[in-house]
Amino acid sequence: MALRTRHWDRLDNGGLTFTELGFGSAPLGNLYRAISDEDAHAILTRAWDAGIRYYDTAPLYGFGLSETRINRFLRGKDRDSYVLSTKIGRLLRATTPDKRDGLGKWFDVPARTEVYDYTYDGVMRSMELSLERLGTHRIDMLFAHDIDLANHGSQDVLDAKLAELMAGGYKALLSLRDQGVIKAFGAGVNEWQPCQWLAERGDFDIFLLAGRYTLLEQEALDSFLPLCVDRGIGVVIGGPYNSGILATGPKPGAFYNYDLARPEILERVRQIEQVCNHHGVRMVDAAFRFPLRHPSVVSVIPGGQGMTEMEGNIAAERARVPVELWADLKARGLMRDDAP
Repeated sequence: MALRTRHWDRLDNGGLTFTELGFGSAPLGNLYRAISDEDAHAILTRAWDAGIRYYDTAPLYGFGLSETRINRFLRGKDRDSYVLSTKIGRLLRATTPDKRDGLGKWFDVPARTEVYDYTYDGVMRSMELSLERLGTHRIDMLFAHDIDLANHGSQDVLDAKLAELMAGGYKALLSLRDQGVIKAFGAGVNEWQPCQWLAERGDFDIFLLAGRYTLLEQEALDSFLPLCVDRGIGVVIGGPYNSGILATGPKPGAFYNYDLARPEILERVRQIEQVCNHHGVRMVDAAFRFPLRHPSVVSVIPGGQGMTEMEGNIAAERARVPVELWADLKARGLMRDDAP
């Protein structure tokens, strides 16, 4: 059974066709644990066989490892048969293994340090290096990576990085799009506020928003998502399960937003799960389908480091969720009334 697709064409340049289920490839960079090239290839093969045709990656993911593994997999496939996005904003510099970044987070990866660079030259250099690692002549979308408060630590530093992007990198992205080298650009972040800031100041196309429009979090409906509707901006949703809790349920040790879930989060998830059970729906299926009900959302890209997670994502895409479930969640105050 073919996966459902969504076509996006904000600029009337032919646009891009996304599968509603995309592939988030951070786990292919040996995130939190190492996996073999063969296992990575098998997971990608299963995704392709299931019909997934949108793949997102980044230089950060395994310091190039994710991009090179995708290279191996996509080589020989018709370039027009899939959509590919990667990120800009970090350049990787070679170092010694004991001084590399990401110790304890990325395993068995090249020894590199990260250098944030949102300048014109930084964007062009990052694009060039990604083309080489990916082994392709074309990348469909570029996202300014992690230009948010969580990664830069303070509002002053973030403001400086946003200014750097708009003064330099933004012009590079515009140039690449105008030349037809890329079809679209935006930012890939964990917070909706920088996305709105950028959208209000530039001609951005698509944002990759991780964990901030889910069954648990809908604050983006206040102003950011309405702005996207007005501008025809697309949204890719990453982290639809809020670091896992919407997939695992409110179990002891469940993770929310990259940390152990607080008691109030566990209780809210317990109530959501109760409603899902009443309607005979797996909570993970509802969590996958929820963001896709918004008109700006073009794809959802849950991660998956193993075949079990991949199979779970495929099953969630194919599941059907009755409209009565959403009405019930709203009636119980577990979902915003203005959520589509």
